[in-house]
Amino acid sequence: MTQKNKPIMILGCTSDAGKSLVVTAICRLLANRGLKVAPFKAQNMSNNAAITCDGLEMGRAQYLQAVAAKVLPDALMNPVLLKPSADTQSQVIINGKVNTKISQLPWLERKNLLWPEVQKSLHQLIEQYDQVVIEGAGSPAEINLRSGDIVNMSVALECQADVYLVSDIDRGGSFAHLLGTWACLSEEEQKLIKGFVLNKFRGDQALLGNAMDWLEEKTGIPTVAILPYYRHHLPEEDSFRLGTQWQRGKINIGILYYPYASNMDEFDPLIYQDDINLVPITKQIDLSHFDALILPGSKNSGASLTFLKDSGLDGEIKQFHDSGKLILGICGGLQILGEAIHDPFNLEGGDQKGLGLIALKTTLLAEKSTKQTQVNWQGGQLIGYEIHHGETITNNLVTPFIADNLGWQCENIYTTYLHGVFENKVFYNWFMEQVGGMKNGLQWTEHLEVELDNLANMFEQHGWL
Repeated sequence: MTQKNKPIMILGCTSDAGKSLVVTAICRLLANRGLKVAPFKAQNMSNNAAITCDGLEMGRAQYLQAVAAKVLPDALMNPVLLKPSADTQSQVIINGKVNTKISQLPWLERKNLLWPEVQKSLHQLIEQYDQVVIEGAGSPAEINLRSGDIVNMSVALECQADVYLVSDIDRGGSFAHLLGTWACLSEEEQKLIKGFVLNKFRGDQALLGNAMDWLEEKTGIPTVAILPYYRHHLPEEDSFRLGTQWQRGKINIGILYYPYASNMDEFDPLIYQDDINLVPITKQIDLSHFDALILPGSKNSGASLTFLKDSGLDGEIKQFHDSGKLILGICGGLQILGEAIHDPFNLEGGDQKGLGLIALKTTLLAEKSTKQTQVNWQGGQLIGYEIHHGETITNNLVTPFIADNLGWQCENIYTTYLHGVFENKVFYNWFMEQVGGMKNGLQWTEHLEVELDNLANMFEQHGWL
């Protein structure tokens, strides 16, 4: 790999084809070979956001890809981030900052304003790095969205990238997906496709027969890689791996999976432990058999709170509180557990009464607080990030839980504005001590480094680079 200005681009036939993981693998593989590598995704839609060291927002997937590339995460790597806050409304983050004006525009009217930002970021990265590895979004064959495209073939054409099209063969229909996607592209776009990739393959490759030859005869494009179904302990971009129900013999933790729940990847350190079962709570059920409850962050705390009240889960949470078992609220969850959410700028649907389980009152400010944070805690350090509009006040009925107005506690209710707490061994082990689990926490950054190298080794064995 000596080309400096010939980016690699990974597109998928469908969402969840594995684009993010392939880009992550390539970033670590090439970084391990000594190249200066940058990931890039023009536009991401996700409520899983990360904060850079200079306090800017970017998608968690591109943040992880930058870590894989062994470079400092930069908002240039994800110039447009859409954070859904209602069925037909998203907060638009441009170059790491909220843009209120564009957030209010209809979807198809945004391209003329967003595309120049994408071009600028893309070419800046190409100039600064040896290799840029680009991720598309969804499928480039979405005919209804082509006119507003700023993330798929528009990007490929802009930088004349070498494009590889990925299909999830575990779902079935891969060859139809690949052929159909290729056929939906223009002749100019088809010329950029350098190879097809079959991802998530299980079983005997002999079962594929001569299907790859058939596909190449139809398109002129070879199948360059058959990647195995690979189990890893890395964050997922959108999907959230959870148990489905209470399990005997494990620490069962219920997580309120309300609408607009955000930054769910911060619970990966719990999900990947064999002794813990993290169960999504999406409807009114008896919570008494759980060992703890977590209320995660939310892009729209007001809408999440309304869901809890309408579903009857508010009453179940209050009964759980009365049992004395631990309840942890993070960011939006903190606000929901409190007495009131004041919304003077109508950011989240107006004022609401909270669940009233801890004496906290929150006002949603126009400006969002976004920063990486480090604080001393119980003989160790908590490293995480803040991302919230809320400013919370308390009274003498509560005590500080984490210093610097980052968290409060009352009885069995614990709250914090700090995301990423479970990625710190000291916090994980404290939490496990409260719920009767094993204090076997990992220092998550070290764990990720091992996982990224293992992923790169897999790709080197089965990939095409």
